[in-house]
Amino acid sequence: MDLGLSGKTAVVTAASGGIGGAVVRTLIEEGVRVLGADLAVSAELKDSGALTVEGDLTTAEGLDALKAAVDAEFDGVDLLVNGVGGLSDHPLGKLDDIDDEVWRKAFELNFFAPLRTTRVLQDRLREAVVNVSTSVARWPNTGPFFYSTPKSALTTLSKGLADELGARGVRVNTVSPGLIRTPLWDEYGPRLRDSYGMDMDIDEFLNGMPLLAGVTAGRWGTPQEVANLIVFLGSPAAGFITGQDCLIDGGAEKVV
Repeated sequence: MDLGLSGKTAVVTAASGGIGGAVVRTLIEEGVRVLGADLAVSAELKDSGALTVEGDLTTAEGLDALKAAVDAEFDGVDLLVNGVGGLSDHPLGKLDDIDDEVWRKAFELNFFAPLRTTRVLQDRLREAVVNVSTSVARWPNTGPFFYSTPKSALTTLSKGLADELGARGVRVNTVSPGLIRTPLWDEYGPRLRDSYGMDMDIDEFLNGMPLLAGVTAGRWGTPQEVANLIVFLGSPAAGFITGQDCLIDGGAEKVV
């Protein structure tokens, strides 16, 4: 299938991450000119062929740097992929264990950063926005809810933006990954195991996660599989898809 992406432009945030990096590589393979933004640009991102910009997108300075880089390199942005987000190093606890600062940081990273990125680039957007949420936004009790709550807000925001930006031909969709084996799990996995009080090797624990989560496919997903979905949704081939939250979780969600 020809996705119709050759010659297009794209901005990808969290472009040094597992999913973000796969998105960048896939877009470049499709003939897209990519600007990858991250707090720290990795060697892999530098070597990918993408243009790069460093900045903290939870700050005005980071957003200004991104906007300046876009204006310097592109005459418009065909696709924006808001991949920025993630878990912090805060403890996995109950309501009394999570103070206001944890909530604030979680919302800054997982909700306000993609919101503000879209806002500062809105006049340059031409075709599509894909926001990266998470499957635990649908099941907040299965993940830290200081993470799932702002991601749920991001999914809701995407629905509203689909209507607002759709008036000028810009589609907005959300991708919600389930168990995807990214580098995040190297740090988060041991914390999750310990929070369950399980005394087992971390590899054994992680290998058992798909069964624990009821993943029909019986395995972890890969960043490339998520990237394939993101790139498709951002392409002209998905021109009649907007306002959707697209779950990619190997069949873990059983609700009709």
